[in-house]
Amino acid sequence: MATPIEFNLFAPYIKGAALVGEFSDWKDVPMKKGEDGYFRTLVELEDGVYQYKFRVQSKSWFFEPDQWVEVVDPYAVDIDNASQNAIARIKDGEKIVDTYVWKHDDKPLPADSELVIYELHVGDFSGGEDDPFARGKYKHVVEKLDYLCELGVNAIEVMPVKEYPGDHSWGYNPRHFFATESSYGPTEGLKQLVDECHGRGMRVIMDGIYNHSEAEAPLTQIDHDYWYHHAPRDPDNNWGPEFNYEFYDEKLETYPARKFIGDNVRFWVSEYHTDGIRFDAARQIANYDFMHWIVKEAKDTASMKPFYTVAEHIPETASITNVDGPMDGCWHDSFYHCILEHICGDTFDLERLKDVIDCKRQGFMGATNVVNYLTNHDHNHVMVELGDREIFDEAAFTRVKLGAAILLTAVGVPLIWMGEEFGEYKPKTPDSAKIDWTLLGNDLNRGLFESYKGLINLRKSNHALYTENIEFFHENPEAKVLAYTRWNDEGSRVVVVANFSENFLAGYQVSGCPAGRWHEWTKDYDLESGEEGLMTDLGAYEAKVFVWQ
Repeated sequence: MATPIEFNLFAPYIKGAALVGEFSDWKDVPMKKGEDGYFRTLVELEDGVYQYKFRVQSKSWFFEPDQWVEVVDPYAVDIDNASQNAIARIKDGEKIVDTYVWKHDDKPLPADSELVIYELHVGDFSGGEDDPFARGKYKHVVEKLDYLCELGVNAIEVMPVKEYPGDHSWGYNPRHFFATESSYGPTEGLKQLVDECHGRGMRVIMDGIYNHSEAEAPLTQIDHDYWYHHAPRDPDNNWGPEFNYEFYDEKLETYPARKFIGDNVRFWVSEYHTDGIRFDAARQIANYDFMHWIVKEAKDTASMKPFYTVAEHIPETASITNVDGPMDGCWHDSFYHCILEHICGDTFDLERLKDVIDCKRQGFMGATNVVNYLTNHDHNHVMVELGDREIFDEAAFTRVKLGAAILLTAVGVPLIWMGEEFGEYKPKTPDSAKIDWTLLGNDLNRGLFESYKGLINLRKSNHALYTENIEFFHENPEAKVLAYTRWNDEGSRVVVVANFSENFLAGYQVSGCPAGRWHEWTKDYDLESGEEGLMTDLGAYEAKVFVWQ
């Protein structure tokens, strides 16, 4: 039985709009504009799947005045990639996204302070050189979740999955904000990925692009300057038309860009049950008022469940997270640069090291205010950086383990870029570059994986590492040794001793170490610390991690 289905389009200042689709043999179905700025029409439709588009008299400055152009529904939840038409699904007389039934909504999820985040690209995470099949879909990430559970991470941060042009991209060129990337599989595939993560106690943080859109996104074609700035504000850092969050439509009493992105964020949180957002290019958004509002919209939609908001603001600024700041956390880019330079042997600067290991020294307030990383999608893997300096084989793996020990014991939330945990060595590229799973068959690569696994396990089992408590109790600039302790009020304590030199330090005396019995986590042995501190052998570029017994 056919039911009247409404199609609507918010475009308050264009003269005319029409609906075209399979149901009308692609002939115009007239739409009428209301005083609220919406064009509307009703179409009698049976349950089924239909392709459609709008035709509008564009007000965008790059068309002729009132020129008729075809555009995709800006709120389309699915796109037919071949035709670039919107898809409407009708079931029981209503528009739906899909019929997925959630299974694990009742599972407890880790708090923000407990997070160990794994950043991945859906297209490149699965598959690899040992895989004869073309993989790279949501369902193939699901197949790898048991691997991530073994590693111990409890959150994945998914690079953008909003529909973009073509079949391969990092996703920072979103064209259709409500639709999922069709080359990764159907909408049900993404929901199953989120659901299966929740079933394993893992949170899912989505990479959100709210600074800009791809050049041919529907709103650019309808009335460009109603939603976007007319021209780039910073031409050197421009990736597409930039949303104008300052513009206020006094007649309709709305901020058009905020309305669209607010609708979008609420949709993703409610429809896909996501647990956090990484806000790309927050420095370019440059509007704390908007960011406060959008974070509140996301968290109100998430309701009682934990929801983590983190800004990519480079260089980082403590103001975005502190008392008056809109975000929970900020990507800690100075941590990346400082630790990389130190494990590569480029420099040694104790004060810089202390600044990034204890973010409070940089003005941040707490342990969830920074997200630390040794690398991410924007940078080369550490193995590439070491190789560029002709550091290979065991020497390279030793230095990466030093970096991992700092990453997982520093104040802040640790993030691991896919493949880093076993020594992936491919340079950064915007082209498809599946991580090489065969590396796990090598002893050195497997040893690095086990080292990451052990440190993550330590972090999750020793809650001293969830706090912002840290004290640097031993500094030796001549030997390039730094030691610090982390603790909580329940009696847990961890000590990290790091040697940033190429010298083996036999019988090194770590003065100032709290007295007591300690267990060395990475090599699995016990020793005592007395009045003179703790004595241990320190290998070149080695960190030792001691847990108070």
